[in-house]
Amino acid sequence: MSHVFPRHTKAELPVAAGSDGCYLIDTQGKRYLDCGDAAVSCLGHSNPAVIEAVQKQVEQIAFAHSGFMTSEPAEALADLLIQHAPGDLDRVYFVSGGSEATEAAIKLARQYYLEIGQPARHHVIARRQSYHGNTLGALSAGGNAWRRAQFAPMLIEMTHIAPCYEYAEKPDGESSFEYGQRVADELEEEILRLGPETVMAFMAEPVVGATLGAVPAVEGYFKRVREICDQYGVLLILDEVMCGMGRTGHLFACDHDGIAPDILCIAKGLGAGYQPIGAMLCSGQIYGAIRDGSGFFQHGHTYIGHPVATAAALAVVTELTTRDLPSRAGVMGEQLQSALQAAFGQHANVGDIRGRGLFRGIELVADREAKTPFDPGLGIAGKIKKAAMAEGLICYPMSGTRDGRNGDHILLAPPFIIADQQVEELVEKLARALTSVI
Repeated sequence: MSHVFPRHTKAELPVAAGSDGCYLIDTQGKRYLDCGDAAVSCLGHSNPAVIEAVQKQVEQIAFAHSGFMTSEPAEALADLLIQHAPGDLDRVYFVSGGSEATEAAIKLARQYYLEIGQPARHHVIARRQSYHGNTLGALSAGGNAWRRAQFAPMLIEMTHIAPCYEYAEKPDGESSFEYGQRVADELEEEILRLGPETVMAFMAEPVVGATLGAVPAVEGYFKRVREICDQYGVLLILDEVMCGMGRTGHLFACDHDGIAPDILCIAKGLGAGYQPIGAMLCSGQIYGAIRDGSGFFQHGHTYIGHPVATAAALAVVTELTTRDLPSRAGVMGEQLQSALQAAFGQHANVGDIRGRGLFRGIELVADREAKTPFDPGLGIAGKIKKAAMAEGLICYPMSGTRDGRNGDHILLAPPFIIADQQVEELVEKLARALTSVI
């Protein structure tokens, strides 16, 4: 009998025992093509350079508390990230995962305004159907109704505007650009409603991951958002925990939109699964306000800047940049999109196939023409996950796509090293899983 407290107490899970590139292998020897581990394993599961980096670092120094010492891999990783970072991002604050990164971003935004003498700024605006993590502050910012529901009385008050969700929410007769500008303008309306002097930040995912299923914003949306934030002195926090680190064809996802944030959060692909790590990047202006003010960021965790975690991530980012793997993710992503369109583009229960790079979503519907979701009582997403596992495919089905209760989608995030034949394998296994469920 296991004493592990699992995510789902009634699930019987296989035991992972080995790995081989894009595959996980259980104790029975069954191989699973890993295309849905929450967009973590961008390099696959057996990258020799990262494995060697972890082994060497453990031999040298496993842990040094960041309150007393920095470490060589943390310094080198920060330099490499800033070398490639967009805009004026200049400093990196290392944490252990995505929720910690977004939590730190919210706290930093608040302290920044205290340091510059604007203590009235405390409101965070985010979007419906977003997800920013599971700590209480991050959960408050997120707009995932299902994840928020039972903790609602404990959450910090934050407001949510519409997502940029063209497939389900753009009315007929409105162009994509017009739609994007209109929903972006909701940010200005909300800032004015709350009072510009009270708003500190707007938080958004450049490509919405788990909650919506790889939904990118339409062209021009984020440029308008950036303009509004600049006009009212509001910080722009971009959550690239899932969509960043090459996943969408750029090392930083916001490069596609031609903008830079004031604070940026990364995780998942940063460590590629070899170590738990995340990071918050901020502009020199924000860092300078802390440095020249109190001098101390009122935040911290024991394992920030962990030497082994940063050594692993340094090897990961080095692999990503020297091998130009974000570009490969872009090319293979288009190949995957074409294969998905060929297999499911006319499927009666596939409403939309979307995404960027190797970050793709399939939205499932009961009625293709009306875009009507399945009855949530059918549990479509959970059944597809189980059926795909039986086929030897790990994907990321999720329910509540439309409003936290209605709607189902499948998120696909294979390693950037996926080969042509594995794209075919993915589509074939997914097709069999869909046929068995729907």
